[in-house]
Amino acid sequence: MQKKKILLLEDDNTLNETVTEYLEEEGYEVESVEDGEEALDRIYEKSYDLLLLDVKVPHMSGFDLLKEVRAREITTPAIFITSLDSIDDLSEGYESGCDDYIRKPFALKELSMRMATILKRDFFHAPGERISIDDNVAYDIDSSALYIDGEEIVLNKKESKLLKLFMQNQNQILSHERIYESVWDYDESASEASLRTYIKNLRKLLGKEKIVSIKKQGYKFIPNPA
Repeated sequence: MQKKKILLLEDDNTLNETVTEYLEEEGYEVESVEDGEEALDRIYEKSYDLLLLDVKVPHMSGFDLLKEVRAREITTPAIFITSLDSIDDLSEGYESGCDDYIRKPFALKELSMRMATILKRDFFHAPGERISIDDNVAYDIDSSALYIDGEEIVLNKKESKLLKLFMQNQNQILSHERIYESVWDYDESASEASLRTYIKNLRKLLGKEKIVSIKKQGYKFIPNPA
């Protein structure tokens, strides 16, 4: 099996070497750089399976780098690894086009697990596409909107975020904790009762069989159940 190719942007030399060594031991092919402009040049020149990007790096920040990459319609999934931890920083990270955001200091095993999850799923950063969920149901990637028989269905904010999470993790078990982290804001208290309500509402629209409850684990979204 061909190794997954990773670009690591990290200007802390010690952390750069530590992450590179660990990921190579995990079976990845890693190219590491220490400034944003060099990372951008590499991305234009080569193809990668995943980008690991620090934010506060010389010449071009990780945020600006990824915005530029997405503007060029390069859809490679990306994870920010950064010490920035405010809600505004988190928001800017996702708005710039990242797929995950991990705060320093982090466990190398956690990084590896998040990478594996991302590399197993289908990503969409290209605008204007719709994914078919059923014969008459589609999900619009660009607007995160649900369409049934061609008509847009209005979802509340959390239902929309939950559906997007399911679409990005099809056929994967999502733990309650992962859902809470993705759907609820940091200044909100997650509610199991509310989650059940959102699941119930989505099941009414998509079909009960498409969102499966996995006992003591979480939920799995199956777009085309057998």
